[in-house]
Amino acid sequence: MTLALLSVWDKTGILDLARALTAKNIGILSSGGTAKALREAGIPAKDVSDYTGFPEMMDGRVKTLHPKVHGGLLGRRGTDDAVMAKHGIEEIDILCVNLYPFEEMSKKDLPLEELIEFVDIGGPAMIRAASKNYKDVAVLTDPADYPMAIEAIKNGGFTPEQKLRLATKAFTRTAAYDSAISNYLNGIGKEFPDVYTVQFANGRKLRYGENPHQLAAVYGTSGIAGQSALQGKEMSYNNYLDVHAAVSLCRELEGFATVIVKHNNPCGVAVGKTQLESYLKARDVDPVSAYGSVVAMSTPVDIDIAKEICSTFVEVLIAPSFSDEAREMMKKKENMRLLILPPDVPADEIRTIDGGVLVQRTPAYTEDWKVVSKRAPTPDEVEALKLAWKVVKYAKSNAIIYANKTETVGIGVGQMNRVDSAKIGIQKAAEFGRTMAGTVIGSDAFLPFADTLEVAAAAGATALIQPGGSIRDNEVLAKADELGIAMVFTGTRHFRH
Repeated sequence: MTLALLSVWDKTGILDLARALTAKNIGILSSGGTAKALREAGIPAKDVSDYTGFPEMMDGRVKTLHPKVHGGLLGRRGTDDAVMAKHGIEEIDILCVNLYPFEEMSKKDLPLEELIEFVDIGGPAMIRAASKNYKDVAVLTDPADYPMAIEAIKNGGFTPEQKLRLATKAFTRTAAYDSAISNYLNGIGKEFPDVYTVQFANGRKLRYGENPHQLAAVYGTSGIAGQSALQGKEMSYNNYLDVHAAVSLCRELEGFATVIVKHNNPCGVAVGKTQLESYLKARDVDPVSAYGSVVAMSTPVDIDIAKEICSTFVEVLIAPSFSDEAREMMKKKENMRLLILPPDVPADEIRTIDGGVLVQRTPAYTEDWKVVSKRAPTPDEVEALKLAWKVVKYAKSNAIIYANKTETVGIGVGQMNRVDSAKIGIQKAAEFGRTMAGTVIGSDAFLPFADTLEVAAAAGATALIQPGGSIRDNEVLAKADELGIAMVFTGTRHFRH
């Protein structure tokens, strides 16, 4: 290796890399701010313009777009030697480039004529050229790879496997970069772009999909998708789905909260004076369904919680942290996965359908409740309605949630008609000796008839929250007033399929 070209926007680690090159007598070509940074650090570098014989021009738009640069990157050793010598093209063995920060700047609401200047041209062109010629050129696009590169330089060169991996990573980077530009330009003046391009990294094969005969993988570097278990078996496809559902709801609850999910539906939700109390309340809503479930907690897990968790079968436990004593206790449940609750990563929801995808974006919820009944809910009923409304948002439609102000009492989900969900919620509560007296009801969509209300009221429910919007709202409201039920309209539907 005799020559490297360094041209980076993000200068993290670039001086260490340059020093390693200099120590091995590898010449450095550079330009602009990178060349300035190297010289200020006392590292010799030849300007690209001195090498090509052409100055930077057009306010820096044209710097590296020259045959002596691209020929040095694309030239095949042993094949193109003669033509390279004829035109004074030197072999460039290492290319280190990272790109103008278009993704970051596109979030700053800049005018298009200003943002367009953050579209890198020379960088992607050089990256693609070097990557195409990966057998002869090592291409670096990520400062995280510099330590590996420094070791390779010290040891006399990169292995073929390293070069191919770096080229693959480089093409992945330019694909993501072009996708960001495409999405932005296609989306100007629109809620969604005409062409929607996404990229997810960190792909890991899973044992199987929803069922053993299905193949599956997970992709992502942050949020739930980027988590690795602290202990236990490998996360499954269904584990990821259930953890996502549990965490999404848990993040909406305040204080000490526990959410228990089975088959992507909440089967027990509670808040308490302590984290342990909230877990016990949530578990006892439906202890049969809680067996083999996913549990999300809003605060750290201590030894007392660990003891209770270890007394039953839990597939996954996710919480902000675990005490050392809790970790030690839960080691005896060697198959149970433990995950750290990560920060939320807001993103569009994407679902595949035959021939394409559906993309959904949920705006921040704005509470706009309207009491429509003659009787207003009491303060305790209001707190219970808030809990029921949060839980029903994460239950499969048609969904009916019975709750008091600290926990769910009965859960009816996934039915083709709403009244059946109402009946199932009552049946589930009765199965575990729980009374409906004084509970409230959360319905994910409007009540098309008064029958659901009548069933819930007969069981002892006293207040109901729903979106409203049915052509029979007046009939339902009249029945609520007749039964003394307080009813609130939210104006927002929470279907979940």
